Amino acid sequence: MELMAEKNLENESIQDEFVWDDTDYTPEERERLANLYTNTISTVAEKQIMKGIVVAFDDKEVVVNVGFKSDGVIPRAEFRDIEDLQIGMEVEVFLQKVEDANGHLLLSRRLATSMRSWDKIIEALDNDTVVEGVIKRRTKGGFVVDIDGIEAFLPGSQIDVKPIKDYDSFVGQRMEFKVVKINHVHNNVVISHKVLIEKDLEEQKAEIINKLEKGQILEGTVKNITNYGVFIDLGGVDGLLRVTDISWGRINDPNEVLHDGQKVTVVVLDFDDEKKRISLGMKQLLPHPWETYVEQLKINDRVKGKVVTIADYGIFIELQPGVEGLIHVSEISWSQHLKNPYELFNIGDEVEAVVLNIDKEERKIALGIKQLTPDPWLSVTEKYAVGTKHTATVKNITAYGLFVELEEGVDGLIHIADLSWNKINHPSEFIKKEEKLDVVVLELDLENRKIRLGHKQLTEDPWETFETIFKVGTIHNGTIIKFVDRSAILELEYGIEGFCPSKHLQVEEGKNELRVGDTVPFKVIEFNKENRKIILSHTETWREAKEKELEKEREEIQKSIKKQKENTKKTTLGELDVLAELKSKMEGEKKD
Repeated sequence: MELMAEKNLENESIQDEFVWDDTDYTPEERERLANLYTNTISTVAEKQIMKGIVVAFDDKEVVVNVGFKSDGVIPRAEFRDIEDLQIGMEVEVFLQKVEDANGHLLLSRRLATSMRSWDKIIEALDNDTVVEGVIKRRTKGGFVVDIDGIEAFLPGSQIDVKPIKDYDSFVGQRMEFKVVKINHVHNNVVISHKVLIEKDLEEQKAEIINKLEKGQILEGTVKNITNYGVFIDLGGVDGLLRVTDISWGRINDPNEVLHDGQKVTVVVLDFDDEKKRISLGMKQLLPHPWETYVEQLKINDRVKGKVVTIADYGIFIELQPGVEGLIHVSEISWSQHLKNPYELFNIGDEVEAVVLNIDKEERKIALGIKQLTPDPWLSVTEKYAVGTKHTATVKNITAYGLFVELEEGVDGLIHIADLSWNKINHPSEFIKKEEKLDVVVLELDLENRKIRLGHKQLTEDPWETFETIFKVGTIHNGTIIKFVDRSAILELEYGIEGFCPSKHLQVEEGKNELRVGDTVPFKVIEFNKENRKIILSHTETWREAKEKELEKEREEIQKSIKKQKENTKKTTLGELDVLAELKSKMEGEKKD
């Protein structure tokens, strides 16, 4: 304020020394000069930007004259951007107040600069023009940029089209930006440098695409590697090199053969003017290996390769880069029980195989592994003649029998009727998968590659013995297992089953009806060895005993009568009545 005080004192002394009465001016001249003096002092309004002249400055303050009766003082710090400040230099200032508390003119260059900067930023957004700024510092999610005193936000994703690894290297750089958003409520500005690059790239892309042709060979740089392909920078426009177009051989990961920044030669396979998509290839620059390799290949040749793909239906092996063959699951083993290829092979396994077929038009090669060993069915007649005994492994169980493996590639069927001399409801009750079982060959069918086997034939038919034990009329204890349609299934000696019809389940008078679990005597009334069936009766067991008892009583009566006749006794009328009653009773019981 020292410069301001000195300036005001100087003006006051000049006015104090000036006396109108000492002049020779007429009243008219005085009025004219007074008006002229008054018009030299500008009429200023507050809250506006105006131009002023630097009239004095030191290390702390700068005095600026705006044509008002008094000058304004502005802190020197607001002129920090002007390296060579001079008296007489014209500057823009903002008039905050005509008179402050001390009656001084209150000016600000900082506010004038800020307002001009805001006008410039708004104009840049409205007219889509470019502004310049200096990146001041890093902040969360991006940078703070100084644009003529206004701090703008530059998101990290908007600094370049390429991924940035070192963000700190951008701090302090002066760059061009586009204003993308202004929040007037909070005075926030969002800018982007990326859009300028993209605009230039679009122009470059358009120029490059206009010159593109299918089959054109170009130089490019690996820009980005993904699992499905590689993006190649062709000098302003990107093309996609799919993983299948890198090499004639299989590539699981493009990183195996390419790396970021690598210079490559590619050929244009296709491009889309509208979507700006360019498809590139590398393998197309080399001849297909199929042509030369297959010329040397013949049917039944032995080849080696590496497993590159495993599927449910087989495996693909790479014979050499770009040439693959398929080993179908049915050609892996002579066994009729096809195994899951995933359980037998791993990616990268070395495999030897035999060439089965070559399809040059479709570029397909069929291979086989089982052909490396002799077909076991060629010696089946000698090894598995009818009547020979062997040990087999159960591979599959069905309701009608077992499928067993005699050796790899030679299978046989054991029908459920040939498993056991006893009745079996389901083969799973007899044996489990992968268990061993002794068998005998019953029948050979070489044409259809079928062998019928049996297990029960290894032992004598127990029903030959049962026929002598369970003769018709013999009585045996049996345990009721279950009831079927009111008839009973019984378990007899030696673990065999018997059948008792419902009409033969009647119990003796005064006894409880039969239930599951009861063990009672049964009489054999039928034995059928062919159908493995024994029919029994419980009723016959007690009815026969009762008949024997009645017969015994009859015999006793006959003896008594005979004895009485012998004694020539005269039979009384009462005795005849008793005998008649006894006879009637015996006849009634016999009838029952």
